[in-house]
Amino acid sequence: MTHPSTPADVASTTSSAGVLGRIAQLDGSLSEALTRVAAQVLADPGAAARSTIVELAERSGTSPASITRFCRTLGFDGYAALRVAIATETGRAEAQHGMGWHTDIGRPIRPDDPLDRVLGHVLNAELAALQDTAQQLDVSVVARAARAITDARRVDLYGVGGSALVVGDLHMSLHRIGVPAWVWNEVHGALASAALLGEGDVAVGFSHSGATVETVEMLAEAGSCGALTIAVTSFPGSHIAEVADIVLTSATRANTSQADVMAARHSQMLVAELLYLAVAQRSFPRTVSSFQTTAQAVAGHRRAGPGATPPGAFADV
Repeated sequence: MTHPSTPADVASTTSSAGVLGRIAQLDGSLSEALTRVAAQVLADPGAAARSTIVELAERSGTSPASITRFCRTLGFDGYAALRVAIATETGRAEAQHGMGWHTDIGRPIRPDDPLDRVLGHVLNAELAALQDTAQQLDVSVVARAARAITDARRVDLYGVGGSALVVGDLHMSLHRIGVPAWVWNEVHGALASAALLGEGDVAVGFSHSGATVETVEMLAEAGSCGALTIAVTSFPGSHIAEVADIVLTSATRANTSQADVMAARHSQMLVAELLYLAVAQRSFPRTVSSFQTTAQAVAGHRRAGPGATPPGAFADV
């Protein structure tokens, strides 16, 4: 049986923090009119914060009623509250990173850009995505997911493409502390494994877009067999969220440059790392014992020197 997700399970917030990231996440799940409003706000947040509701409606080719619906979709009572939230976020960003912050974040890397400019663009994209993820993530939902993984008889991890790198790292971390976890990047093996899951098992699927057909199919199969399902995605209204019991959202910006693609992946890694640490905390005695056992197992393959691993620690995490 597929377990339906509920609003309480979606890691999100209605505070001013991360409002631009939340608007970007709604892309693809809005009506045509609200999509135009979102695009206008993201294109020039500063102007949106200074505009009246009529001015924003005119620039986006919509109506004041559409602006009001857009605000309520984000959880704000009205346009005044949204303006304050946008002004607060853009003002904070400008104070911390300079007037060109939002402009540079959305700027694709050009072939003739000097490397220091490329480095700055990549760094800005990474920091923005990580900050947005941290601000919007509901840690109580992460704790619920960690509790399920800690108590699970078996844990399946699903992810393809770029998400395969994230699930591979999470698998190594969980396996190292004694969690019975398996990672699947290929649909045939994943479906066969999912078909053997049941009550007491957990399946975790990673998909940035939430629309990766293979990963959605893997997670849906696991849920239909009775496993508790967890989705990690940048789009809480996506297909993978619909088949999950618990949804953890990583942030993304509405851009397609390489820096933004990398930033989206690292946002997933932040969620995965927090999930792993929460599991490690909940099973502290087992975690410590596993660290000691695994460190001893590889001790003979480490050389003494400046980079040597301290006793009891586990290197190459």
